[in-house]
Amino acid sequence: MAEVKEMHWYALKAISGKEQKVKEYIELDMKNHHFEQYVPQVLIPTKRVEQVVREKRVVKEVNMLPGYVLVEAQLVGEIAHMLRNTPNVLGFLGGTDKPTPLRQSEINRMLGVDQDEEIVPEVLHTEYIEGESVKVTDGPFSGFNGKIESVNSEKQKLKVAVKIFGRDTTLELNFGQVEKE
Repeated sequence: MAEVKEMHWYALKAISGKEQKVKEYIELDMKNHHFEQYVPQVLIPTKRVEQVVREKRVVKEVNMLPGYVLVEAQLVGEIAHMLRNTPNVLGFLGGTDKPTPLRQSEINRMLGVDQDEEIVPEVLHTEYIEGESVKVTDGPFSGFNGKIESVNSEKQKLKVAVKIFGRDTTLELNFGQVEKE
């Protein structure tokens, strides 16, 4: 490995859902072959997302680039071959002959999001419309069908009219307690 090249960031295409395994394989392989100086960082860009699931706010990590693993590497000798032939890796983004390094501005943007620990609210509910039919999925009236009388998007609440013993009864429910029919 007498060649001297600069360190660049590359994107490896991976089987979607296997990004964490690819990262572990690369780190282990580089450690076993004592090539850590040629591949100092392996990154799966994620962002923190807040979701509302059944009235509870949950913060979880979501992959920003599904199917890709970012690798800071100096592609000398057999390093490119080892990375390309890692299990669950489909190849380099930009081709196999001469992989194209990512622009530094792209990397800075991704690293900046990771370092800021920024929580991005994500709206999971679907829009409900007055007069629409819904099915109650949670609570004591689970299984009942009804029509939406009013929608409060700000509080994520619905007023739904359901038939109980032949009479319309209005229920106030959360978006997470109903589903569209």
